[in-house]
Amino acid sequence: MNPVRLADVVRAALSEAVAAGDLSLTVPDEITIDRPRSREHGDYATPVALKLAKTAGLPPRKIAEVLARYLARADGIAGVDIAGPGFLNIRLDTAAAAAVVGQVIAAGPAYGASDALAGKQINLEFVSANPTGPVHIGGARWAAVGDALGRVLSTQGATVVREYYFNDAGAQIDRFARSLLAAARGLPAPEDGYGGDYILEIANTIQEANPGAAALPDAEATELFRTAGVEKMFNEIKATLHAFRTDFDVYFHEDSLHESGAVTTAVDRLKASGHLYEKDGAWWLRTTDYGDDKDRVVVKSDGEPAYIAGDLAYFLDKRSRGFDLCIYMLGADHHGYISRLKAAAEAFGDDPDVVEVMIGQMVFLVKNGEPVRMSKRAGTVISLDDLIEALGVDAARYSLIRYSVDTTLDLDLDLWTKQTSDNPVFYVQYAHARLSKLVRDAAELGIDLGDRYDPALLDTPQESELIALLAAYPQILASSAELREPHRVVRYLEDLASGYHKFYEAVRVLPLGDEQPTAANVARLWLCAATAQVLANGLAVLGVTAPERM
Repeated sequence: MNPVRLADVVRAALSEAVAAGDLSLTVPDEITIDRPRSREHGDYATPVALKLAKTAGLPPRKIAEVLARYLARADGIAGVDIAGPGFLNIRLDTAAAAAVVGQVIAAGPAYGASDALAGKQINLEFVSANPTGPVHIGGARWAAVGDALGRVLSTQGATVVREYYFNDAGAQIDRFARSLLAAARGLPAPEDGYGGDYILEIANTIQEANPGAAALPDAEATELFRTAGVEKMFNEIKATLHAFRTDFDVYFHEDSLHESGAVTTAVDRLKASGHLYEKDGAWWLRTTDYGDDKDRVVVKSDGEPAYIAGDLAYFLDKRSRGFDLCIYMLGADHHGYISRLKAAAEAFGDDPDVVEVMIGQMVFLVKNGEPVRMSKRAGTVISLDDLIEALGVDAARYSLIRYSVDTTLDLDLDLWTKQTSDNPVFYVQYAHARLSKLVRDAAELGIDLGDRYDPALLDTPQESELIALLAAYPQILASSAELREPHRVVRYLEDLASGYHKFYEAVRVLPLGDEQPTAANVARLWLCAATAQVLANGLAVLGVTAPERM
């Protein structure tokens, strides 16, 4: 029995008590089930009596006493105790608790999934680095976290479209083109341009494909280097992200919004609705009407669209494609976009809650207690390629997902390259490899999952704790999706690995020497196989491999 199933049991007991006239209250749709810190307080606890006391007009302990009587009669409940002002501590019988093991084995890779978000169309936009240089380490954080969040949301039944927005229009592309041309001509980078070895590499590649390109007139040469340079950088970014196991369903080009007239259409719509006003020769969006700290220029006094004009058109494009929710995952310097994008939705007559903006803080690499110097190739930043080279894909993804994105992150290269239990990703992967070996060893002894599983035999404290951890996984996935926090899956996997290692040290799974396998050996093998499955499922959500040998 897992927490979700136990919540149903508590709800049914409440309904039964109400129907019998022992309680007069409205049975809640949602019932909180918690895991007590101390196992002495039972397998699970619920504060439902405290939460119902006010509306029921009864002391919470009185409600708890009535509910405890009905719960004690329910299948799978071994006992119920009342603690403090009315908390209910619930003990499951061994077989009911351990039934989850069979459920894990039966569901396999699907264990933990639900249909809570079925029918929900979600556009998840992340990374979206300008095509003017390699993906930097801040973008790497979103590459890992965004991809993991997409996987988490998918486990809950949502249809998730991962989208990359290429900012291939505007001043930064002009600076990029001029930087490439300067490098091709052997000149210093423009004062506002881009540096790094990659600029010279791309410039040389363009010249090899287009002999004499640098000698063309400035306007013609700049356009050639712009077009070829953006394409080259675009392909490099996609290749790096693919190597990082982050792929996108849609690569959306900002320039297409201007070419298609979508920007003009969006601006005209807001003018017609009165949400734009003219001042000092420019057109302004009344974002302060929707909580923004100041109104925003949409069309500049020279008639050129401001950056937000593209954002407006892009939002309309997403909604026209049928997305119910648009999640934007942006960098630390984009806090202003939260109110700005929600204001844009409202200005178009839309629900601002169809927009969610997540802000990710900076990432820094540390080695020997000192910050790692910038990348020579990328210029002023550490790139995703550098991170992959330093840590490998598994450790890099895991380390970036492990922490809440609203905190600045210092990644210790010494820690994340260790092949010891101090390294969190090694610790979790080692647990899976250890389990895989145990299953192979069991097969050699003629024990497999085809043998009858008796859940009642899993009654040691270590087995009970491991079973409870397995039962918690669906709830972890659900909360990770609801809160947009894939790091919850990471911390859960570490708890599960810890629970398994403690179990392994305390309980013998396989027979020794000439001993004949017993039903207890079989039951423990089932428990081990279920643990391996959930570890593999969780690592898959993170885009991290689950090795069978290490």
